[in-house]
Amino acid sequence: MTSLLDKASSSLRYAQPEAGTEAVVEEESPVARLAQTILERAAGTGVSDVHLEPDESGVRVRFRLDGVLHTAMTYSLGLRNAVISRLKILSHLDIAERRLPQDGRMTLELGGQRTVDVRLSVLPSLHGEKAVLRLLNRAGQLVELPALGLDATDTEAFLTALERPHGMILVTGPTGSGKTTTLYAALQVLNTPDVNIVTVEDPVEYHFTGITQVQIKEEIGLGFARILRAFLRQDPDIMMVGEIRDLDTAQIAIRAALTGHRVLSTLHTHDAVRAVTRLLDMGVEPFMVASSVSVIVAQRLVRRICPDCHGPDDRFSRQQLREAGFTDAELTSIAPLRGQGCVACHGTGYKGRIGLFEVLPVSDQFRSRILERQTAEQLKQQALADGLKTIRRSGLDKIKQGLTTMEEVVSVSTED
Repeated sequence: MTSLLDKASSSLRYAQPEAGTEAVVEEESPVARLAQTILERAAGTGVSDVHLEPDESGVRVRFRLDGVLHTAMTYSLGLRNAVISRLKILSHLDIAERRLPQDGRMTLELGGQRTVDVRLSVLPSLHGEKAVLRLLNRAGQLVELPALGLDATDTEAFLTALERPHGMILVTGPTGSGKTTTLYAALQVLNTPDVNIVTVEDPVEYHFTGITQVQIKEEIGLGFARILRAFLRQDPDIMMVGEIRDLDTAQIAIRAALTGHRVLSTLHTHDAVRAVTRLLDMGVEPFMVASSVSVIVAQRLVRRICPDCHGPDDRFSRQQLREAGFTDAELTSIAPLRGQGCVACHGTGYKGRIGLFEVLPVSDQFRSRILERQTAEQLKQQALADGLKTIRRSGLDKIKQGLTTMEEVVSVSTED
């Protein structure tokens, strides 16, 4: 990761604080320069998160690049509190409070062309405050639907659901699997002058022109459910709910889908069929789920093989490839690749990420099984009979295409 530290953008500057929150900051102090160096190097190399982790000997700085944490640098304990205070000032937090967690945000401008929103989370730990900064690049956040990694069949099924005048589209997967990116790609397709689109998010990660976006504020009682009720009085055509977290939110969203609205939302489940059982476990009636849900998309993110240093990957035997899920017919022609490590990929062999998907259009037969409250295993059998391509199969196809490696696919998927 040394090369990460060599790609600083000297044009980075801090956006002006909001009126009434100005703070006097010595821009040329060593602490200010260190904080700026950390932020600009992260922003300049596509890092998603920065961790500042104190221990008994110093502070370790780690960058999350393409989903994996790498140590970027360390600095002395003597600078620990000063750097955190600097970040707190930029995020309009209380620098005197070191006993409680705090959350804030700041805005960075790089050369006047790119703007990066930074969310700061500070947590008191045994050796001092730990900080995690999430970088949200406004210019780079949006990915168009064709670039997500869906194959032609799954893209068609997803677009068919989006084009319906009503119904619920669910995107599911663990934290960090790209669900918001997929929802934003869908919004780009749907965002036309003849529809009213409203979103409720926590937080708003990208600002759309032509879409009304609302961020929840739990501290004043402005949660998902309350905002959704207000949305229904705003003459919406399309509603995006950042996450369904409870029964109240689920019921309001589903009723909206049943009364002529298109609703997009996310859940945290292992696969597509478990999105159904999750809603049922929340207390949603089976007939409401069966009647409202149009399509369920489960997804994971894997790292892409670096295009500048890729080469043959002969580490796996035919038996290992077969056990991973490749058919005998596929084994006759498959030639897995891997990155060798180069300057372009910071020695990792990977550059960027791509999605693995299973797209489940809800068929009449599948709806019948929902009404019967069948188990996740029984629902999976019906989905496979309907032609579902699993996340593992999506990953194997990406290996055949030379886009990712066996390690990446096996790490995020289970055998079918």
